[in-house]
Amino acid sequence: MPAGYSGTPLLKKLGIKENTKLLLIAAPENYFDLLEADISGQLLKKNETPDLIHLFTTSEKEFIKQMKDLKKFCKANPNIAIWVSWYKKSARMPTDITEETIRQYALQNDLVDVKVCAVSEIWSGLKLVVPLAKR
Repeated sequence: MPAGYSGTPLLKKLGIKENTKLLLIAAPENYFDLLEADISGQLLKKNETPDLIHLFTTSEKEFIKQMKDLKKFCKANPNIAIWVSWYKKSARMPTDITEETIRQYALQNDLVDVKVCAVSEIWSGLKLVVPLAKR
């Protein structure tokens, strides 16, 4: 395990359970390796509403576009969790998005951040939810 990482499996950190319907957006090819589990059977099927969305983004423009598209799911399921992952600074990958960018967008769009975690050596994650008062 890399230094600075908890021993908690990513599946548990993200809150993915056996019955969680998951929508993945732009996930890296090794996503199931990162989870150390093949949960492909839990991926969202047509006409379903997700319980959890995991969005990977490398630019602020793409992040905002995706979040606007995902708004309908927050209305359909106010208990939804949206994990947004972006490149860590230490990954030295080209990006213009930061944790603060994501947090500010959330606050301006009826969401709050409740948890942050390391997804991998190059990806961080921030969990967004609809505030309890708006559910």
